Amino acid sequence: MIIDSQKYNVKCSCGHEHKMTTDFCIIESGCLSKADEYIEKSGLKGNSAAIYDENTYNATHMLHPKADKEIILSPENLHADNHGVALAMELIPANCDYMIAVGSGTIHDITRYCAYEKGIPFVSCPTAASVDGFCSSVAAMTWDGFKKTFEAVAPKIVIADLDIISQAPMFLTNSGFGDMIGKFIALADWKIAHTLTNEYFCNNIHNMTMEATKAVTESAQAIKNGDITAYEKLTYGLLMSGIAMQLLGNSRCASGAEHHISHLIEMQPEGLGVKSDALHGEKVGVGTLIACREYHRLKNSNLKWQNYCKASPDYIKNMFGERLSSAIIAENSDDCASGITARLIEEKSDKIRDIIDTVPTYEELIEKYETLGVKSELSDIEVPNEKLDIILEYSPFVRNRLTFMRLRRALNNI
Repeated sequence: MIIDSQKYNVKCSCGHEHKMTTDFCIIESGCLSKADEYIEKSGLKGNSAAIYDENTYNATHMLHPKADKEIILSPENLHADNHGVALAMELIPANCDYMIAVGSGTIHDITRYCAYEKGIPFVSCPTAASVDGFCSSVAAMTWDGFKKTFEAVAPKIVIADLDIISQAPMFLTNSGFGDMIGKFIALADWKIAHTLTNEYFCNNIHNMTMEATKAVTESAQAIKNGDITAYEKLTYGLLMSGIAMQLLGNSRCASGAEHHISHLIEMQPEGLGVKSDALHGEKVGVGTLIACREYHRLKNSNLKWQNYCKASPDYIKNMFGERLSSAIIAENSDDCASGITARLIEEKSDKIRDIIDTVPTYEELIEKYETLGVKSELSDIEVPNEKLDIILEYSPFVRNRLTFMRLRRALNNI
């Protein structure tokens, strides 16, 4: 399968001219053995550096793209953060003309951020279908403890070898499944925000993401069976999610309340008092079920709305503490929900219910999770289940992005 940018670089019916900056993506068995050929076809020349961790270096069965320097990082405590970037930057040659990321999400975020800092392109070689960020033009990083999305660069090309991806540990595949299923919530949040505030919305980007998400959802049993076609659908879906972010110019179509739950846990705020070493997609998968259950519960309740009230600095400090509160207060200073009234929500309530109906029910999703063995409870990701209420309350504040979860502050009978 080939995803070609020429198909997407067109004037859209929404009125915007979208741009897929990745030239092409190859998704097929054995394609990593042709990596040098694809890199040459892309026009990349000069000195190169390939970044792996020890696990991904071994997982590629010595099918390593030609590089002037191979950088093999230790996977122990390797994260997409200040420390991980510093480790890589120290080893990248000054005369490097392009980089090659060979690995999963962490290696890719580190590489794309370093490539952006150096002003050079990079090539993506996923070794597992574990995350939706391979084609993204932003890097999700933990910086000084605060989860942030940094401007970065999308890959010049993607070489996704299904022989390698299908042999990755199942927990990595499950992580990618969880990350992909989260799009049901992200897309609903985007549409609700558009309904309430007329936030920019592209129906074509919404639909292409939804179509890929549904295809992945329906492939759960086939993935479990090791069907290479199902792995192709999962990989395609994850790449298309990143391409949708490229076309949109931000992560709105791929990240909503479910990601905010993941980010809150990853930031380890003082008031939450937890630490989870679960993968990002595992946290997103759990966050998706939490948001799904809550959205459908609220949709079916007799809600009493009030005007939205912005959170006070003291309210934020109570959860995020000294280490994070300044950044969270700054993030929410121009609150995206300010000005939303009870009357507006009530006027749009039927449309909001219709949008939530596009999200599968908890029962429908948990069946797919159980088929694959995807983590589904907070306790599965090392977070006590009794933390649920505080996660529902505070997770919207990690990103100033309007979600239905944030609108819970406008309810007086939660």
